Amino acid sequence: MHPPMKKILALFVFVGITLTSSANLQSQGDTAAAKTDSAAASTTQPASETPAPAPEAPKQTIHQSIKRYFVEGGPEFMALVVLALVIGLAVAIERIIYLNLSSTNWTKLVEDVENALKSGGISSAKDVCSNTPGPIAGVFYEGLSRADEGIDIVEKTIISYGAVETGKLERGLPWLSLMIALAPMLGFLGTVVGMIQAFDAIALAGDISPNVVAGGIKVALITTVGGLIVAIILQVFYNYILSKIESLVGDMEEASISLVDVLVKNGMKSGK
Repeated sequence: MHPPMKKILALFVFVGITLTSSANLQSQGDTAAAKTDSAAASTTQPASETPAPAPEAPKQTIHQSIKRYFVEGGPEFMALVVLALVIGLAVAIERIIYLNLSSTNWTKLVEDVENALKSGGISSAKDVCSNTPGPIAGVFYEGLSRADEGIDIVEKTIISYGAVETGKLERGLPWLSLMIALAPMLGFLGTVVGMIQAFDAIALAGDISPNVVAGGIKVALITTVGGLIVAIILQVFYNYILSKIESLVGDMEEASISLVDVLVKNGMKSGK
């Protein structure tokens, strides 16, 4: 992974941890403020007065709803789900940037290499490849470097170095796949822990109250929903990256065949 890509990954992880910590602190502050306001209201209201009807709750924004569900689902588990999302997005964005930079107009590259071979020989063709970014140009350069050993060695070199470049394109995908699998697992873990807490509350109450059961199940399922949403988002990025890699590998194979044809056409034969 190139140093700029590592910086992007580190930045996303740092932002995710910062956002998770700030959300926890903000939720704790909101809870404390709500308790303080409730205590103040109970001390100032006279006992003889009839309590006023509760005002209608204002409509929550999307950000407020997400924060509320984050707190209700348990910050300790939801924070892990959010962290998996941040790490997965960081890897996905880094791969997308790298793959887009690796795209090359290989038909034009083959034409440039052929013209360079006709005008200046192998050294001129290698200069064209070294000045062109992308894995296809790298494969061409390695193949041309063994041109003096015959077309058979060139083909073997192209195949071997093509596998190396394919590995570079797929770098980081295991981590993205891990986040896709880990997010629902963390959600299910939070659900199981929430259900245990709900049953503990029922045991302490000594009675199966619908309010206690429904509230506990709702809180427990929030983590599962969060984990599934994160997995769905990352899966979309994962499939896009796979399709991009398949396209680049296909171009690499077609370009390699074209290069061998160009070399044969310009008089290169088997052996020295």
